[in-house]
Amino acid sequence: MTDQSENNTPRLTGSVNDPRMRRRYRAERRFHAYCISAVLVALAIIVTFFSDIIGQGYTAFWHHEVQVTLDYNERSERIGQFALDSDLRDVASRGATRSIPRAIDRNPDLLGTTETTWVPVKGDIDQHFKNDKALSDSLEEKVNRLLADGQIRNAFNSRFFTAGDSKLPELAGIFSAAVGTLYVLGITLLFAFPIGVMSAVYLEEFAPDNKLTQTIEVNINNLAAVPSIIFGLLGLALFINFFGVPRSSALAGGLTLGLMTLPIIIISTRAALRAVPDPIRLGAFAMGCSRWQVVRDHVLPASLPGILTGTIIGLAQAMGETAPLIIIGMIAYIPEAPTGIFQSATVLPAQIFTWASEPESAYVEKTAAGIMVLLAVLLTLNAAAVLLRRKFERRW
Repeated sequence: MTDQSENNTPRLTGSVNDPRMRRRYRAERRFHAYCISAVLVALAIIVTFFSDIIGQGYTAFWHHEVQVTLDYNERSERIGQFALDSDLRDVASRGATRSIPRAIDRNPDLLGTTETTWVPVKGDIDQHFKNDKALSDSLEEKVNRLLADGQIRNAFNSRFFTAGDSKLPELAGIFSAAVGTLYVLGITLLFAFPIGVMSAVYLEEFAPDNKLTQTIEVNINNLAAVPSIIFGLLGLALFINFFGVPRSSALAGGLTLGLMTLPIIIISTRAALRAVPDPIRLGAFAMGCSRWQVVRDHVLPASLPGILTGTIIGLAQAMGETAPLIIIGMIAYIPEAPTGIFQSATVLPAQIFTWASEPESAYVEKTAAGIMVLLAVLLTLNAAAVLLRRKFERRW
């Protein structure tokens, strides 16, 4: 036998020296690099977004205050501007004197007394300290003198969390919007959760498999992808124009967002019910349970973590919606927190939208701070959904 020369040695298919395998490896490395690049771009966008929002909004959590003496006399009761020293009227916020008549109404014993306290400075002066906003020479000299004398200080802005909206940016807060959000989400939960869960249970466990139920299922899936503003138009026509629910009320907003959340709850509930193994149902049937007893005592308890997770995610999505609430009028100026579901109310996204449209630069930090609060709540809700699912989820 003659040995084959090295050049005539047959090439093994699939070896590392095969050009086709090298091309496959190069394609795999390129695809791997593309995936890593996509992740890095996504992380860069997220970091840029949060850095920009935090950079603009963190200054709203403190403000500058000036020390004034409030004079609770008859003249200040009628006209609040006379209650301040004339040297401080162009430094202190007008809200300091506007509160005097209300304070006297709450406590008549204040009449004829004086009080030394700290009140917010005007918005442009606060922005002067935070962002070097230009002031007139005389006003800047006065502000610097008060700062040197210790009559102006930097303090935590508790009003941002305890006050409602205001035409004065230094006094504006999110309290009324937060209360309205709680009312709206409570009504959304009470409306959407029982209807959504019961609908999903019927479609998954009791409904016959025919063209009617298939049509209903297709429409439910399509409703989950309908733009939210369509639900706003539906809520306007159905709840406000037909049923007469007060416009701009928390009840109208909650019912409208309930319509939008229903498809999400139904779909997530059906997925949770479908994840329960059939042997559990068959075992219950073998013990003589009726279909309702099987669902009530075995299927629903086993699927409850998935149902609650889907509900929390649906509420988190509803909490971030603005378009349907604008349609039903929940974009109004609400300085006081609502005390009932029939009163005019607003929500955090609508409040942020209102501040973003204001011309004063002081509202920019309010807008960013409101976004920070809203994101914190949304991230908390999503984290609660993940933890709830991990803690109670059963693996079959």
